[in-house]
Amino acid sequence: MSNPIIELRSVDKSFHSADGSTRLVLQGVDFTLNEGEIVALLGQSGSGKSTMLRIMAGLIQADKGQVLYKGLPVYGATKGISMVFQSFALFPWLTVQMNVELGLEAQGVPMKEREKRAQAAIEMIGLSGFEGALPRELSGGMRQRVGIARALVLEPEVLLMDEAFSALDVLTGERLREDILALWNNKEIPTKAILIVSHNIEEAVMMADRVLIFASDPGRVRAELPITLEHPREVESQEVRSLIDNVYGLMTTGSPRAGRVTDLEVKLQLGDRLPEADINRMEGVLELLTEEPFNGRADLPQLAEDTELTDKELLEVSRALTLLGFVHLVQGDIVITQLGIDYVQSVKVERQKTFYKQVLENVPLIAYIRHGLEQDRSGDLPEDLFLKLLRFTLNQAEAERALSIAIEWGRYGEVFEYNFNTGVIHLPKDEKSVDMSPN
Repeated sequence: MSNPIIELRSVDKSFHSADGSTRLVLQGVDFTLNEGEIVALLGQSGSGKSTMLRIMAGLIQADKGQVLYKGLPVYGATKGISMVFQSFALFPWLTVQMNVELGLEAQGVPMKEREKRAQAAIEMIGLSGFEGALPRELSGGMRQRVGIARALVLEPEVLLMDEAFSALDVLTGERLREDILALWNNKEIPTKAILIVSHNIEEAVMMADRVLIFASDPGRVRAELPITLEHPREVESQEVRSLIDNVYGLMTTGSPRAGRVTDLEVKLQLGDRLPEADINRMEGVLELLTEEPFNGRADLPQLAEDTELTDKELLEVSRALTLLGFVHLVQGDIVITQLGIDYVQSVKVERQKTFYKQVLENVPLIAYIRHGLEQDRSGDLPEDLFLKLLRFTLNQAEAERALSIAIEWGRYGEVFEYNFNTGVIHLPKDEKSVDMSPN
């Protein structure tokens, strides 16, 4: 019988924007982390995964629902739970030894004991000989090892890892992941459960006993895939490749917002995030889909290898192309539509006309900007006007990112122009002399 160590019951969390609006980040989240398991959490950027981890760690409080650690409510930072961050979060003026000792010092552990425990953690994580080094003298992989050692030195029962390997190059990330798994499998650490937030599907399948798929706006668990393969797992094995396909299928099936999205279409509202995909990547994927060996349909994991895009990058490009009607996503495969084929076969000016039509029909933010420009006598509007609108549903960074993507797409389709010096969006000067309607 499973022994729950952390439980989230109907957890809600909202954040207040600078303009006073409220954004619901998590809604009705139910989740149980059991002793003896590694769980991976996948989902789009901004879906609330990191917020969920911080609630579990006691770093922020839930607005509604219960958070339990070993059956008791969590009201703040909890001794048995440690967290590893994506950004290393090291103090640059402290040595490796001092950084690892920080948590022990905060707990009031005597100097000799914390020195002994820190040295043991540093050796365990493979950093012996670097105790006196400063973070700037270390590689990215070594800095992340310091962050992990600082978490493990507290001997946590629960280890939370927030994209702990994403800032590293592929080989360094794989090596560090394997080292963590070896410590776990050999019971060299007292940790009883690990929860990993990741954008890397292969990483999730190679490490986890369960993979959870998070929905967005608001965030909540919408799918779960149990994994029963023994460790160590062979990345090229048929079982692992099949599981990766399954996860891609779960990531591209179902609705970020119930009832609004199917396998074949994506519909946005004005204040939604836009997929983080630039024009060159979108066109590159479309062109590759029309070539051998794909001939219009590709397995997403295989396409990721051929394009050398990360899982996150390819999923974002796939969502953008689906949104614009150039592809369908079906059970983990990407299928080019006739519109996509026609687009690839067109010259640039015809591509821009098609893009113009598709973004106006399918991206409410771009259509809203265009309408505003047409209604304004000068045909000029400051970008801040639209940032304020987006802040009602997105935080500042997300709003800036969404507007930046809208401006890039709008400029390419010649829906409008943008002055990078003044931050002003305006109608194309020669618009009246150019027929932008598609043939």
